[in-house]
Amino acid sequence: MLRRGSVAVVTLCCLAGTATPATAVPAGFVRVDQVGYATSEAKIGYLLGTEAVSGASFTVVDAAGRTVYSGKVGDSLGGWNDTYTAVHQVDFSKISRPGTYRVKFSGKIAAESPSFKVDRAAALFQPLVRATTEFFQAQRDGRNVIPGRLDRKQAHLTDAKATVYAEPKFKGEGGDEPAEPLKPIGGPVDVEGGWFDAGDFVKFTSNTAYSLAELGYVQREGGNPQLHAEFEHGLDWLDKAWDARTKTLYAQVGIGTGSAEFGFVGDHDVWRLPEADDKLNVKPGDLEYFIKYRPVFPAGPAGSAVSPNLAGRVAAAFALGAQLERDPRQARRYLEEAASIFAAAKTTDVGELVTAFPHAYYPESSWLDDMELGATQLALAARKLGDHRYFGWARQATHWAGQYIASTDKDTLNLYDTSALAHAELIGLLRRGVHGAEVTERQLIDDLKRQLNQGVQGAAASPFRTAVDITNFDAASKSFGFAATARLYRAVTGDRTYDAFGVQQRNFALGSNAWGISLVVGAGSNSPKCPHHQAANLAGDPNGGKRVLYGAVINGPNGASNFEHIGDMPPGAIPCSNSYQAFDGKGSRFFDDLRSWPSSEPAIDFTSTALLAFGLSS
Repeated sequence: MLRRGSVAVVTLCCLAGTATPATAVPAGFVRVDQVGYATSEAKIGYLLGTEAVSGASFTVVDAAGRTVYSGKVGDSLGGWNDTYTAVHQVDFSKISRPGTYRVKFSGKIAAESPSFKVDRAAALFQPLVRATTEFFQAQRDGRNVIPGRLDRKQAHLTDAKATVYAEPKFKGEGGDEPAEPLKPIGGPVDVEGGWFDAGDFVKFTSNTAYSLAELGYVQREGGNPQLHAEFEHGLDWLDKAWDARTKTLYAQVGIGTGSAEFGFVGDHDVWRLPEADDKLNVKPGDLEYFIKYRPVFPAGPAGSAVSPNLAGRVAAAFALGAQLERDPRQARRYLEEAASIFAAAKTTDVGELVTAFPHAYYPESSWLDDMELGATQLALAARKLGDHRYFGWARQATHWAGQYIASTDKDTLNLYDTSALAHAELIGLLRRGVHGAEVTERQLIDDLKRQLNQGVQGAAASPFRTAVDITNFDAASKSFGFAATARLYRAVTGDRTYDAFGVQQRNFALGSNAWGISLVVGAGSNSPKCPHHQAANLAGDPNGGKRVLYGAVINGPNGASNFEHIGDMPPGAIPCSNSYQAFDGKGSRFFDDLRSWPSSEPAIDFTSTALLAFGLSS
């Protein structure tokens, strides 16, 4: 995944997790899930040390300092970097009594973990569902904003009368430099509202629909009023993005990169609060014209077939709206919106998928999974509303599932692959009976196992038992994707084989990693303080505080090569930086730095996948 922004490498501040001077080399650190562990699940932490200490004793103490458990570590699982040459697993799974605890080492090595809780799953993870929902509230655009911790204000009201432009052309090394002037082709159209995608203010239909599919699932299975309101907010905007009358889907609002050659700046070129954009006094040809009057790009000409990845996931979002809507007439309207875009999918001679402009921002290549998801949610909505098309959509879902399983373009749950969620829902339909089904329940279960086994294999090679490739993008999102998939697998099979694996992937994203940082802002004792996010930077508390982008999930560690071209702090930004350089290893780096978009930029798809994992865990 490519997200735009300025990046920087820094070596400031102090080592995470210790109060020792920056010049001292600590003996070791205990990394745990800083939010906590459910009473009945596996409870694993890690000792990161400067030397192997096989057989070292540890204790677990409660809030009063009383020892409640003692154990010993086994052999080292491997080294991490030149300083921290050993990682030992610390198993305290036998603790089941609710409480607040710490892990302590003394003797061979001196180290102590942050405090963590053991409690009922709902007590631990429902607050995280609310936290991640709050991030979506902070990402709202348009009139219907929620002030929240960042005192958000109405923004981009000019999107209500936006001009439509032809698909932009790009060039350059990064594939994101405009190659020609933007060409207006229509409008005005109303695309006011929705959510900002990430740390900037561009809005993407593909990412919005993906997030809605996950939010809608959690809400349907037992959400809360705040989550339902966010789902409705996102769906209201999606309803504007798809014009069923003209069969036009608008794929993007705003342009990321500007052009000195053609005399305009883009969203990534100006660091500001979003409400500043409507106050600009600009006319056509002015440098900041597209900051105020944001271009809208359609996925294709009116009436043309729709890129199937978009058609499938947008249909899924509308179909979930039909399932959740209490007003029968509105539910029926959402069903028809879902049916209309699903029927418009281009499923032959597909070519390059439409995701964003430029495509390099989100280079998705998989679409069979999205069509499976769309057909499955359409069938579920039709069944609820008593619509006779249920049988046809259910059969189509099995067709696309079979095509996906037979394909070579498969991944695990993240923005680029929705199959895990689709499979779990389709299994329920198959158990009710689908005449003419082109896939079996066993095939779907086996593909869920394929995804989980891929993660298990990756985790076996990591000292911290993380399944994701930490030298590539989306570490947090894919970790939460594995955690969610393990829960989906257990829900449809009753098999707990992958429970501990799924828990460990959540643990990694909540602090049980080399850097000792939770990748969810505000969750745990040490979380990101300098997200690459304009509103949080300018309206929040730099370096931590109460005014933070609470509940935002950032990318997390990334490959060292992704930080080679570092820049200065953006003009007008409030400097914010904390170094974790001492803990970089295995070709990866992590920077809690405003400039560090490969590590510290949050996104709605990252956060919705975490929300799904938390919802399934509770």
